[in-house]
Amino acid sequence: MKVNAYLEITMKIEEANRAAAAKVYTEYRGPFLATIEGALSKDLLIRNEDVQVLHGFDSAERAQAYLSSAMFQNDVFVGLKPLWSADPDVKIYSVA
Repeated sequence: MKVNAYLEITMKIEEANRAAAAKVYTEYRGPFLATIEGALSKDLLIRNEDVQVLHGFDSAERAQAYLSSAMFQNDVFVGLKPLWSADPDVKIYSVA
């Protein structure tokens, strides 16, 4: 399947908390790809100023739906929230 949409979540996470954030990413990457409808890819991008998780989906609607999923709300969000130094920036892009 082709990636038709991306969900980008940009988080301000202090250097001291980045290993914990990477652990959350690693723990849920496999289940995300195996169980979330329309999920095609998930990548962790690290810059000096922030951390991004880029999720590939087959549609923008399924990217939006993931934000309301039990996995995101009850596991990923809960695991990452204590590590943020600011609210995350969440964007959904459609592939042209």
